[in-house]
Amino acid sequence: MEISETARNVLANGSIKVRVKRSGMLQQMTFTIRKVPLGKDYSVELFLDRVIDISELQRIANEIGLPVETQNGKAFPTGTGAKDFLNL
Repeated sequence: MEISETARNVLANGSIKVRVKRSGMLQQMTFTIRKVPLGKDYSVELFLDRVIDISELQRIANEIGLPVETQNGKAFPTGTGAKDFLNL
């Protein structure tokens, strides 16, 4: 699978600031890259230790092109799974 230019930039920088609708307000949150063990390999994802609506998680995952995980859930870009992000 080919990853987007935005995803490449995020992987190179290690984090990204995203405007997120949280508790009815737009807030700017910093998501960091985290490597998650998956068998012998690892998968990458954006991580934030706050609670965000699942619909917002899905929107962020689709916009950036990387999986997103928060305290209350995880979202993958539409049509992808963890195996698509192995060893990035």
